Amino acid sequence: MLQSVPVEKAVGMVLPHDITEIVKDVKKGAAFRKGHIIRAEDIPHLKRLGKDHMYLLSLGAEEIHENEAALILARALAGSGVEYDKQPQEGKVALRATCDGLLRINRENLLRLNLLGEVMCATLHDNTPVHKGENVAATRLIPLIAPRRLLAEAEKILASGSPVVQVQPLRQVRIGLVITGNEVFYGRIEDQFEGVLRQKAAAIGGEILLVRRAPDDREAIAREIAACLEAGAELVVTSGGMSVDPDDVTREGIILAGASEVVYGTPVLPGAMFLIGRIGEVPIIGLPACGMYHQITVFDLVLPRVLTGQQISRREIAEMGHGGLCRNCPTCHFPICPFGR
Repeated sequence: MLQSVPVEKAVGMVLPHDITEIVKDVKKGAAFRKGHIIRAEDIPHLKRLGKDHMYLLSLGAEEIHENEAALILARALAGSGVEYDKQPQEGKVALRATCDGLLRINRENLLRLNLLGEVMCATLHDNTPVHKGENVAATRLIPLIAPRRLLAEAEKILASGSPVVQVQPLRQVRIGLVITGNEVFYGRIEDQFEGVLRQKAAAIGGEILLVRRAPDDREAIAREIAACLEAGAELVVTSGGMSVDPDDVTREGIILAGASEVVYGTPVLPGAMFLIGRIGEVPIIGLPACGMYHQITVFDLVLPRVLTGQQISRREIAEMGHGGLCRNCPTCHFPICPFGR
């Protein structure tokens, strides 16, 4: 229960919640923390914050305070790879990544939680690459106090299915590269793909096991893919030869090498002629020429998912169409941008 007291008569009262101060373009934070004992000299400041009345808080047995509620929510939301603050700030608790990896959100249960109305959780987008220590979600109770039955209902929702917030570390893999194309194989031009792919592999902690080259010949491409597998590659990436040109036979070479579950073509730009499949348990990716020209493509959206063991079917690829148009910003800030979101 809350009892209103004029601020002038609140001297000696213990604050039951943080009081926030916002100064445009300067700060947003607690001017007075929960537990602060109000002094006479605080009254002008409190009035500037619009506090003509203060509240005495008395909780019943079936009521819960915002701070306790936020901690209960954070504990129920956090899955593997996630930690949270043990001291709420202004009634809110932040959840952080404990490792570099890929953020996974149980969007259905997140929606069910937020439909309750008086509890909330805000997250980054599902399948966002994140770094250790980065805030990935935050939660709180909306009112200062609420019925405990509301938190019990929230916990029940969050206990069903996978955790709402997880960070999955990327598997460190040995990668085989197959650079295709007559122009590179016969030395007519200098290959640019290998450098790009080495840079992307280093960024995720992958090891380039070997690099093979093949002309525009499906049998030769299949042989070089097989050579990568025999050498122990845990991921094979081919580059070039994925367009509609009759000489572009990389896709046929991948299939000839034994690829199954092949998905060719994506509703993502850059990267419409991208391919993904499997040869046994080894993922194989066919990267079109856009991967050499554009800094970020569909490859950067799919690769982290592959490295966390996700099965990429036609449906997962099709869903990428929403948010799958790169804005080609003069300065790229991926993944802090709408591409792939």
